[in-house]
Amino acid sequence: MKTPEAMCVAAAPSEAEHRVKGSRFIAVSRPISNLIDATECREAERRRFHDATHHVYAALLHGGEARSDDDGEPPGTGGRPVLAAIERSGIADVAVVVTRYFGGTKLGTGGLGRAYGAAADLALHRTPARRVIAGCKIRLTYAYADTGAVARAVEANGGRRLGDRYGDQVELEVALPVSRVARLRQEITETTAGRATVVEVPGRRLLSLDT
Repeated sequence: MKTPEAMCVAAAPSEAEHRVKGSRFIAVSRPISNLIDATECREAERRRFHDATHHVYAALLHGGEARSDDDGEPPGTGGRPVLAAIERSGIADVAVVVTRYFGGTKLGTGGLGRAYGAAADLALHRTPARRVIAGCKIRLTYAYADTGAVARAVEANGGRRLGDRYGDQVELEVALPVSRVARLRQEITETTAGRATVVEVPGRRLLSLDT
């Protein structure tokens, strides 16, 4: 999955339970920032429900990285349906762990996959999410006389002030949507007659679209 212009990421945990023929499927979703967080979520649920039969999980990051595990269930009946539920939800940066307590009646591979997917769907439906956009950090250096022009260009392009320093010139750091970097650079160059410099700081961040 490519990183879109705008996306939804998990903002808080949620939990739900699905029962089928006596078996309990307890699904927990958690916000994550990397796939190591996802495995730690699974281990936390394993400790919490230490007497359960299986702890299936899947995770998806906003950059498209994904992971899933069947935890001893027949191949494709656990992790894959949970990952499919995450993809359906449109939520990224999330891990979903589904703990199964066997109820005594076998569900078959089809029934098992549907049950894991249904439990994950329930938890994801309850998961609070926030809308974000791919962003980056920009460092602007300019003369005091250009402060007004720079401020207007930053605001017009959706920039958010992160901090500034004052010396012989002003050095301002802003968070900016990736899609606006080229436009901001052009506007700053034009409005300051090339006096200001615009430098993109390596790395990416997510900027919230929710107020």
